[in-house]
Amino acid sequence: MAVIRYSVLRLGLFVVALVALLWAGMNPWLSPLLAAFVAWGLSYVLLAGPRDAAALQVAERAEARRARQGRTELTGRAREDADAEDAADEAARAAAADGTAPSGDDEALPTADGG
Repeated sequence: MAVIRYSVLRLGLFVVALVALLWAGMNPWLSPLLAAFVAWGLSYVLLAGPRDAAALQVAERAEARRARQGRTELTGRAREDADAEDAADEAARAAAADGTAPSGDDEALPTADGG
């Protein structure tokens, strides 16, 4: 919510600056460009608190996303498929470590030479 609040405040500064420049008689083609610079400068000075709150919110969301990144949450059939695939992979790795072929109806794993 802090990001939305900060964005609305910045947009408001731009609109106020644009209206003021147009009211003052500035060229309609040049006034949006100058209003953007005026709004940027005013937002840097006047909106430090909302800017910090928005930055904190973005940082917290990024941290939460990083924490969730390693955990994929699957449901239903996708979870069953993933579990079956994990079990087959573990069996194949255990068989390869023992030097035996994988048991069951699993296909042989390809070798490094493509065979």
